[in-house]
Amino acid sequence: MLFVFRFPDIGEGIHEGKILEWHVTRGQTVKEGDALVKVETDKVVADIPSPRAGVVRNLFGKAGQVINVGDVLAELDVEGEDVPPPSTRPAPSRPHTEEVEETGFGVVGQIEVAHDDAFLPATGEGLDESGAAAVAERARKVLASPVARKMARDLGVEIQKIKGSGPGGRIMKEDVQRSATPGSSASTTVIPSIPRAPQKIEGAEGRIEYVELSQIRKTIAARMSQSKFTAPHMTAFEEVEVSKLVALRTEQKSALADEGITLSYLPFVVRAAALALTKHRQLNCRLDLENNRVIYHHFYNIGIAVDTPDGLIVPVIKDADQKSIFDLARIISDLAKRAKERALSLAEIRDGTFSITNYGSIAGTHGVPIINYPEVAILGVGRIMEKPVVKNGAVVPGHVLPLSLSADHRIVDGGEVARFLQDLMALLADPVNMLLR
Repeated sequence: MLFVFRFPDIGEGIHEGKILEWHVTRGQTVKEGDALVKVETDKVVADIPSPRAGVVRNLFGKAGQVINVGDVLAELDVEGEDVPPPSTRPAPSRPHTEEVEETGFGVVGQIEVAHDDAFLPATGEGLDESGAAAVAERARKVLASPVARKMARDLGVEIQKIKGSGPGGRIMKEDVQRSATPGSSASTTVIPSIPRAPQKIEGAEGRIEYVELSQIRKTIAARMSQSKFTAPHMTAFEEVEVSKLVALRTEQKSALADEGITLSYLPFVVRAAALALTKHRQLNCRLDLENNRVIYHHFYNIGIAVDTPDGLIVPVIKDADQKSIFDLARIISDLAKRAKERALSLAEIRDGTFSITNYGSIAGTHGVPIINYPEVAILGVGRIMEKPVVKNGAVVPGHVLPLSLSADHRIVDGGEVARFLQDLMALLADPVNMLLR
């Protein structure tokens, strides 16, 4: 029988990917779990496995082509009842679409079984009674992409009431978005924007370069816009004197260097943040307005923004509060290295509860970091500077670490931000406190 395999929903808000390489060709026999195609998403480069054993009949999409979740990737001939050619098909029967979750591969897709009515016309005109009835029955069913179905469930929208704008009336994610927007209608005609040629600059001919946006850069643009337009940001700034931290790191750096590990200040910041979060659950939660609730996390998964040639990637350190400074140094070094190589797995970039961006490792003191939505807070870490500080009424040399904390003001108040920063600064100012916990 014919098995239609679509680009699956692999989670983490991934809606599209770019085909990098096909691992199979038409006519090739594949086993269940064999890699079919290598796809680049905004988060990872992953091989998509075959959910069934069979023979590849057709492949859809070329290397470099962008595909959406729900787009057909391949057709396989699998064991079972053979599907006759269209010209010899029997009278149309009622359509059959199965929602199937494939186990063992971490992907979810929609399998549309190509039964006889897949070749029915859009209307019943010219068909006998049975054919017209089949068309009418199909019209009563909802045709929707997997992304649209999931979005409708998440937004609480009745998908049966949405008028689709896709081929054959198929409901697309844009239709669901319009339906969920107050004062709009899913049946509203969408007027496509008219592409405009770039404004010509006199004398610039031959000196302008056009570079296609990468998958990760497109997603960064979308996520940053979503965060800023969804979560009202508030940002607090502080400075903490960290001479004891500087001395401790200097003392231990050479010992770890012998093991091939670079000890930066980030492991100390990660541990301090994780410990401080245990006392401030309002910064370690997620706002679920659709269900009128707040989801508090009783685990502390810290995302660290890594600067890569393709853009920022945020791998996640799971249960950071349970790891030592040395453990964190090893984990951070490994995650950063593999993030730059685009070798992270989905498990290593998901389920974060709080993020840290260390722009001070390059340049910069204070910044206004953008929340890694749907988290509710992000800590920005600036460059440690040697400058005069006042201790016991005297001006002495010191080391000052600038901090910036952005929070979602819908759920986090300024007082909670200030109290969190106080606890964080106490741990960083005297790092022995975090080593003993």
